[in-house]
Amino acid sequence: MISFGLKDFIDILLVATLLYYIYRLMKRSSAANIFSGIIIFIIMWIVVKQFFNMRLLGTILDKLVSMGALALVILFQEELRRFFSSIGTRRGNIFLLRLFKSKKQLGNHDDIMPIVMACMSMSKGKVGALIIMERNVGLNEYIASGDAINADITQRLIENIFFKNSPLHDGAMIIRNKRIAAAGCIMPVAHNTDIPKSLGLRHRAALGISQKTDALAIVVSEETGGISVALNGQFRLAVSADELENMLSNPENYLED
Repeated sequence: MISFGLKDFIDILLVATLLYYIYRLMKRSSAANIFSGIIIFIIMWIVVKQFFNMRLLGTILDKLVSMGALALVILFQEELRRFFSSIGTRRGNIFLLRLFKSKKQLGNHDDIMPIVMACMSMSKGKVGALIIMERNVGLNEYIASGDAINADITQRLIENIFFKNSPLHDGAMIIRNKRIAAAGCIMPVAHNTDIPKSLGLRHRAALGISQKTDALAIVVSEETGGISVALNGQFRLAVSADELENMLSNPENYLED
C-alpha cells in the first residue's frame, strides 16, 4: 500500500516550484524548448523504469541519463550560472543567505541626480549612452575591458564621455561605489530572439549584462532618445525622469517576483 503524507506533498511542491523557477530562467535565453524536451524525457524514463519495469529500455535510458548529466552542464552552462547567481541576488532569498550578503546601495540623492539629469539631457539631444550600475556582483572583468576613469559622478563628465565625437562613446560606462570606474567597456550581448528589432546593440548589451549579473543598466537610444532600464534580465522601456530616479534609489523594488 502506497502511503502519502505531508512530507510527500511538500516534496512534490518544492520540486514543482524548482522546475517552474528553472523554466522561467530558461525561457529568457530561448532554451525553454530544450528544457521541456528534457522534462518529457525524464518522465518517460520514470514511467519505463518504475511503472512498466522494462529492463532493456530502462537500461538504455539509464545510460543516457548518466551520460546526459555532464552534457546538460555543458549545454546549459550560461543558464546554470545565471540560476545560482539569481539565488544569491533575488528579493526572496533565504534569511541565512541575507546574513552573509551586504545590501549595496547605488547611491543617495546627490549621487543619483547627476545620472538622471545627464540621461534626460542626452535623451533630448538623442545622444546614445549605456550606463552600468554595479550592485552586489562584481564587474571587474568588464571594467578591465575599458579605460579606467575613477572620477566623481557629474552630469558634465557623463555627457562628455558619451558625446558623439568622444572615443569612449560607443562603449559602456560602469559606475561602482558611487564613482565612475571606467568607460568604453565591452558588455556581453544578449541573443534573445524575442527582442524587438527596433532595439539596437546598446539595448542588447544592457540586457546581456543584466542577465549575467545583478547590475542595473541604463540605455539612452540614439535613434529615438528614449530611456530604458534593464534589470534582472528584463527591460523597462520609455522610462521617465521620476521612474529612473526611483529605480536607482530602490532597485530591489523593481526586481521581478
